[in-house]
Amino acid sequence: MTRWRLAAPVDDVREALLALPALPERFAIATLVEVDGSAPRDVGAQMLITQGEHWGFLSGGCIEDDVARHGREAIASGASRLLRYGEGSPWIDIKLACGSGITVLIEPARSSEPAVAALLEAWRTRTPLLWSSDGTTRRAEAAGEAPCDSWDGTRYSRLFTPPLKLVLIGEDGATLTAASLALAMGWQVALVTPGGPEAAPMEGIAYHRNDPAAALADIAPDRWTAIAVLSHDREDDERGLAAALGSEAFYVGAIGARVRLDQRIAKLRGHGVGEAALARLHAPIGLYGFGKAPREVALSLVAEVAQAFHAAAAAARSSGVSMSSSTPLSAVSR
Repeated sequence: MTRWRLAAPVDDVREALLALPALPERFAIATLVEVDGSAPRDVGAQMLITQGEHWGFLSGGCIEDDVARHGREAIASGASRLLRYGEGSPWIDIKLACGSGITVLIEPARSSEPAVAALLEAWRTRTPLLWSSDGTTRRAEAAGEAPCDSWDGTRYSRLFTPPLKLVLIGEDGATLTAASLALAMGWQVALVTPGGPEAAPMEGIAYHRNDPAAALADIAPDRWTAIAVLSHDREDDERGLAAALGSEAFYVGAIGARVRLDQRIAKLRGHGVGEAALARLHAPIGLYGFGKAPREVALSLVAEVAQAFHAAAAAARSSGVSMSSSTPLSAVSR
């Protein structure tokens, strides 16, 4: 290893593309389309490759530099290529520590393609999208009933969902630490601090200074949104929490002592929150076993939100019911 791969944790090619100063005219996408045995990543994992950089990882650091080299050659030639690593591979000098065999499809693409434009627009509008490609022809179309990532030997399909968004209501150390951790996770972050300072505490977040209920109305939480109330004894805590429980957010949590939970529940009922919505409340927030220091509260919250998100996604896929109830993106194909 000649340098740190700080871009390796990026797990969505859209995030990497949109973070660039300008969209590259030509780039390559490498997709893990087949796994035989155990492997660090599941089918559907992707890398973005440009002439000078690459993002993401497919096998824990074993093959990424070689995949990037093939990606740049594919950009230059304009032709896709299918690569085999590990068991069944012609390259005996590239070993996979897990002992498995994986297949990677590398495809050159252009930012001017309608399918690429649709893919990026789905990120901006927080709309689920089904992307499919045979390495030459890419299609982007409305995601239906929670399709699974698949590969039939010639074409793969991958479901792109909106990035997880974490809405934090509060202003203390746990709130700010949770915002920083969520940003490091690649999540979108909105901070709600009624009457807070004019300037946001950090870059990269959406900042709201109005009351929680009004702020949530502006944010319009969807099914990929988590809401955490970390403020302490504000008069508008329960109003904001009631608004959160009435939203589509997949996770709603609130900080506070267990001994005061019954009192909080009673106030929420007074705000018209029904029993089904109350059953969704995570209170107190965070995974069991963490301490009460601000950083530990923040870590336990972020861990619980991540756990809840993956559980909801897994349940949706197994039941065939999409996490999305929004209007689907108009189909765009190439």
